Amino acid sequence: MTPPLADILATARVIAVPMNTRFRGVDVREALLFEGPQGWAEFSPFVEYEDAEAATWLRAAIDFAWEAQPAPLRDRIPVNATVPAVDAARVADVLARFDGCRTAKVKVAERGQELADDVARVRAVRELMGPEGRIRIDANGGWNVDEAEHAIHALGDCDLEYAEQPCATVDELAELRYRVKHMGIPIAADESVRKAADPLAVAQAKAADLIVIKAQPLGGISRALSIVAEAGLPAVVSSALDTAVGLAQGAALAASLPELDYDCGLGTASLFADDVADARPVAGSISAARVTPDAAALARLEATSDRRAWWLARLERCHALLNA
Repeated sequence: MTPPLADILATARVIAVPMNTRFRGVDVREALLFEGPQGWAEFSPFVEYEDAEAATWLRAAIDFAWEAQPAPLRDRIPVNATVPAVDAARVADVLARFDGCRTAKVKVAERGQELADDVARVRAVRELMGPEGRIRIDANGGWNVDEAEHAIHALGDCDLEYAEQPCATVDELAELRYRVKHMGIPIAADESVRKAADPLAVAQAKAADLIVIKAQPLGGISRALSIVAEAGLPAVVSSALDTAVGLAQGAALAASLPELDYDCGLGTASLFADDVADARPVAGSISAARVTPDAAALARLEATSDRRAWWLARLERCHALLNA
C-alpha cells in the first residue's frame, strides 16, 4: 500500500549536493529524502525524467522506507572507482578518492569528445592501476554498432573486464556482442534493463553477458531481485548517482543477491564534495547497513525554497500516479 502523501511530507527534506567533478552533466545532485517505519529513503530521479518514469523511483523509495527488506547475505560490498569523462591528466586525482578500489569504471563516448580522448583516459587508468586492476567502460548507449566495434578494438590492449551499454538498443547490443565475441570482452546492459518497458528483453535476445541493476529505477530491491532471477545472467549493482541514503538501498540490494561476482558501482559518494553521511569506499568496499542522515548535513545541504517547491510538487504528482 502507498502511504498517505502527508506521511511522506512529514519528514521530507530536499537537498542539493555539490559534485567534485561534473558527471552525467550534473554539477549539483538534488534529492528528496524522507523517513518511514523502516528508516530513511531517497527519491531522486534525474530532473529531466517524466513523471511516469519518476514514479517508479518513488515506489522504490517508499518500499525501502516502509517495508522490511530481504535478509542480507553479506555485510560489506566491494565497489569500483568511477572515472568521469575527464582529461587523462586528471585520472590520478579521481582514482585517489576511491580508497582501495581494485576495479574502475571509465566513462566513454561523451558528447563533444573523440575516441582518442577515451583511449587516453582508459590507458591512463590501466597505467595507474597496473595489470591486476580491473577496467570496465561505460558508453551509456553513445555509440552505434560500428563505432562501438571500432572503440572496443582500439581499447583491446587495455584488458577490459566488460563494456557497459556500448549501444542504445537491444538489437544493436546483440549485433555488437556477435561481432566482438572473439575478443572475449563481455557486453553489459544497463539502460536496456532499467529504462526498458520489458527489462528481460535483453536477456531473451541474448544481447548481453551480464546486466547492471539499480534499486531506484527498477522500483525497489524485491523487483530488482526478481529481474535478476528471471534474466538468469550475472548482475552488477550500480548507483544512479545517489546520495548516501540511496547508496544504502543499492548496498542492501547487493547484499541480498545470491551471487555477487563483480565489484559494484556503489562507490560514487567519492564523486561528491559533500553528503548527508559518509558513504565513501574504505579499502575498496562500503557497508551494507542503512544510513541515517546527519542533521547538520541536512541543514547544510538544504535546497533553495524554489527547488524544494519543485521537488515537493513532483513528489505529489508521482504519488498520485502510484495511487492511480
